[in-house]
Amino acid sequence: MTPGPAGAGAPPPRGPLAGVLVADFSRILAGPYATMLLADLGAEVVKVEGPGGDDTRTWQPPVRDGVSTYYLGVNRNKRSVALDLGDDADLAAARELARRADVLVENFKPGGLARFGLDYETVAATNPAVVYASISGFGSGPGGRSLPGYDLIVQAISGLMSLTGDPDGDPYRAGVAVFDVMAGLHATIGVLSALNLRHTTGRGQHVEVNLLASALSGLVNQTSAYVAGDVVPFRMGNSHPSLFPYEPLPCADGDLIVTAGNDGQFRKLVQVLGVPELADDPRFLRNEDRTANRGQLRPLLVERLATRTKTEWFRDISAAGVPCGPINTIDQGVAFAEEIGLDPVVTAGEGAAAVPSIRNPITFSDTAAEYRLPPPAVDEHGEEIRRWLAEREEAP
Repeated sequence: MTPGPAGAGAPPPRGPLAGVLVADFSRILAGPYATMLLADLGAEVVKVEGPGGDDTRTWQPPVRDGVSTYYLGVNRNKRSVALDLGDDADLAAARELARRADVLVENFKPGGLARFGLDYETVAATNPAVVYASISGFGSGPGGRSLPGYDLIVQAISGLMSLTGDPDGDPYRAGVAVFDVMAGLHATIGVLSALNLRHTTGRGQHVEVNLLASALSGLVNQTSAYVAGDVVPFRMGNSHPSLFPYEPLPCADGDLIVTAGNDGQFRKLVQVLGVPELADDPRFLRNEDRTANRGQLRPLLVERLATRTKTEWFRDISAAGVPCGPINTIDQGVAFAEEIGLDPVVTAGEGAAAVPSIRNPITFSDTAAEYRLPPPAVDEHGEEIRRWLAEREEAP
């Protein structure tokens, strides 16, 4: 593995990907999220930005100390170098970084880096071991390569928005760029798989991920309903097409999500609610019966739930082993994770520059994720990275 340009005084990475150098030519969300996950696990990530920086630096409010929290959320543990690919010296530095990288991640339009000699074929000619990951909106084929890939557009085109919202209302987008995140995760899986194969073959390969393919895969049961069952799913509000109860149900002071994913859980639920006879009612014996007869079952459950608060029911229903939960705001969700010992908030970096962030969700028994560096300023590490690249160029 190629050593990276670790800064003076910076703690060396110790995670499972220590020694892996990632050239990050991506921006906005899917690519930066993938490279942050790799960095958390020990990879040395060099974030290559244009002179104006990553687009998300300007996506504000909200901000922390004048910096977009959107940008802060997906760029810890990286070093930034600003390179103008239209400048000969900067382009030479970018090519040298690509030549040394174990992994290169980019999310330009398909073919967009070819004019700079930074496309997979050109990079692999001098670096055949490189794992080169490309993330696009609609793939590199002739029908999709020219389409801009924004998560909201993919939410619309994939069909997700047709499933989100009230049955008689307008389609809605999800509250987060869900397919950017999925594509970032799929890219990470692809990179790690290709790195593993490289141990055997000594060669890298081109890994391609696109948002629409990630969306159709991530829609799981909904796309399966169509391709395997010839059923076109539709908006059902908070209801589930194949399960009941699996939705918010009103208690004395607000809604509680109640889910009974199998017959055993339903039997436990009605026992806690004080109506155990419902478990043996022929209308509700099996999940398919409950789903078909939800219009009759729902008011019977609501009648019982209305007698107590959502907090009281949450405590007792959970204790019985039936999944349920309140509908929280983000701050309440973080607080709940803290209450149950997940320690969701970590600090990236040290001292005045340290930035609070959400913990990497993967736990290892021996090689924990690390949070060595806060998200960098534009070109914060440019001088040391350029010096590192130039020194190696001049070496005999």
